Amino acid sequence: MLKKLIISIPLLSAAFCGIAQQKMLTMQDAMTNSRTTLAPRNLSQLQFIYGTEDYVYLKGINNQPVWVKGNFKSKEEQPFLSLRQLNEKLAAAKLDTLKNMIPIQFNKGPEWILNLSQGKVAFNDAAKTYRVLVDRTIAAKSNVEESKAGFVAYLDQFNLFVSKGSEQHQVTKDGSSDIVYASSVHRDEFGITKGTFWSNSGKQLAFYRMDQSMVADYPIIDWTSRPAKNVNIKYPMAGDKSHEVTVGVYNAETKAVVYLQTGLPAEQYLTNIVWSPDDQFIYIAVLNREQNHMKLNQYNAATGALIKTLFEEKDDKYVEPLVPMLFLKNDPSKFIWQSNRDGWNHLYLYDLNGKVVKQLTKGNWEVLEVKDFNAKGDQLYYVSTDESPITRNLYALTLKTGKSKRITKGFAVHNTQVSSSGNSVLDNYSSPDQPRVIDFIETASLKTRTLYQAENPLAAYATESAKIFTLKNKTGDDLYVSLYKPLGYDSTKKYPVVVYWYGGSHAQLITNSWNSGAGDYWFRYMAEQGYVVLTVDTRGSDNRGKAFEQSMFRKAGDVQMEDMLTAVDYLKGLPYADSSRMGLFGWSFGGFNTVDFMVSYPGIFKAAVAGGPVINWQFYEVMYTERYMDTPKENPEGYAATDLAGKVSRLKGKLLLIHGLQDPVVLQQNSVDFVKKAVDQGVQVDYMIYPGHEHNVIGRDRAHLYQKVTDYLMEHLK
Repeated sequence: MLKKLIISIPLLSAAFCGIAQQKMLTMQDAMTNSRTTLAPRNLSQLQFIYGTEDYVYLKGINNQPVWVKGNFKSKEEQPFLSLRQLNEKLAAAKLDTLKNMIPIQFNKGPEWILNLSQGKVAFNDAAKTYRVLVDRTIAAKSNVEESKAGFVAYLDQFNLFVSKGSEQHQVTKDGSSDIVYASSVHRDEFGITKGTFWSNSGKQLAFYRMDQSMVADYPIIDWTSRPAKNVNIKYPMAGDKSHEVTVGVYNAETKAVVYLQTGLPAEQYLTNIVWSPDDQFIYIAVLNREQNHMKLNQYNAATGALIKTLFEEKDDKYVEPLVPMLFLKNDPSKFIWQSNRDGWNHLYLYDLNGKVVKQLTKGNWEVLEVKDFNAKGDQLYYVSTDESPITRNLYALTLKTGKSKRITKGFAVHNTQVSSSGNSVLDNYSSPDQPRVIDFIETASLKTRTLYQAENPLAAYATESAKIFTLKNKTGDDLYVSLYKPLGYDSTKKYPVVVYWYGGSHAQLITNSWNSGAGDYWFRYMAEQGYVVLTVDTRGSDNRGKAFEQSMFRKAGDVQMEDMLTAVDYLKGLPYADSSRMGLFGWSFGGFNTVDFMVSYPGIFKAAVAGGPVINWQFYEVMYTERYMDTPKENPEGYAATDLAGKVSRLKGKLLLIHGLQDPVVLQQNSVDFVKKAVDQGVQVDYMIYPGHEHNVIGRDRAHLYQKVTDYLMEHLK
């Protein structure tokens, strides 16, 4: 999946009448302090104590961090655990003493989870005993995952190992850079984030095996050595040979390994792996390479045999399974499946014969996340956009009736934690004008008590929140946009414009949260410098339903260009926006869209910056590209239309391309190809590289990047 990067631009010094008494944001404020001293204050490590309705968090008392505890009924919070008290408890268990307070997980079970010199430890406060979950000798290995039975899986020298105590067992022996074990596969698509899956008992382990020997090597140059050296990666490009994945099952008690009989063709996608509650079966969503036909298959964990296909999902464009089946807490014969088959992502209740018992949620909105069941198992908590595509709220679904009850309130983005009983919720939310509020909610009565309300960290600065509204595109869809007017705005003057966008799947730029969903204060910076700043979520972006995203199928960029024209028309209608001085900016998929617009509609934007851009979708990887574009053989017209290097002669205005030299996501070959075609045709473009950086330029070099982008826009839009 393409990763978005919202780049912030430093501000030039400026002074406006009537605001001299307020501070102006600096680059340090925008790029570093926006995540530290100028970020909304929070309650550190706030969490429930497992099995209770009590919450705890770290609070400074007498200049020392102390865990304090509270609940809905208590009027005052009480000290719960100081460093001295923690050291006394650890000493009693013959564990380390600490010089400083460390993070502790109180919400994962009856034991406290913390990292000490012994490794990852589960500490029993009542008995003053502990269990080492992950020994320190293993903690530094790759892909470490422990089980509830005391076994630990990890990767070492390309091979999978499982240990318990002092005993270690090498599960595989042929691991290499070509044969990859126990790791995320399919380039992290389809909701895949890891490669090992312990059974409920913790005694069996399902793991991925990926054979990528048939995938062509792709060179990434390491420039730090003398001479520079080549480091090959495996990168299956659209239409080319892809890797082949299977799933193994290791029995930690018998040390036997079997492989699930997932069958042919070998080029298919195996995802959403989950164990049955009794650990006898493994369920996998098996998706064909065309990504238009998914089978939910059941396999025997002991023999690897295919038992049956529970059901299938087909779509004339694509199916994208992202979340494993969820078994009911009180009835292992039924499970919940997430699907957007009716146009929106919703919850469906199934039996183990693959029959739909009922659709649990329905409407023109998306279920975004399922939290968990309550202790009784009769309610399920989920997060959705029922109120609005730009808000997030928590709901409690009663499984028997299928009725949902909204738990959180306020037109905002709510991030919630639910207690192990389901009786209480910690609600951490924000809106554009409210940096942070933390409420404690009783789920039955919906009674609420505010625990914390953060002050505006930008109160001393000459900045205002964006205006969020919608524009109607040519097909009647609502496009969400955010707009900052320039600081010291004068309706009689004309101001230059900067537009930021992304426009690809699995990304939504604008939400009704603090800073309108942006991670830094770049938009505010540009407004301080006298720019109109507009951000738009075009068709193709996330959380607006299947049709909104699938609108770009086989023609990436087309609907995004149409929607940008809608935004341009709006800007041209603003009496204070100077449409002759407009700049466009995007990264990754947004970089592709930016170059596409500059060569498809030349002259509208005077300058543009495209970071990490896809220039030709034939250069991008199989899983993501073929989902939205089919293969180059199946869709030659679509791929030809997205070969932006072939359109370089149409470019007008200034264009800066930026690329990380070690980018393994959007390969540098994309932007190099564009530059080569520009040189061939005598077209001038600007180019900046970042050695040592991958798809996103991070760390201390970000400031250099921001300055580069800032200087470019400032120079050409002045």
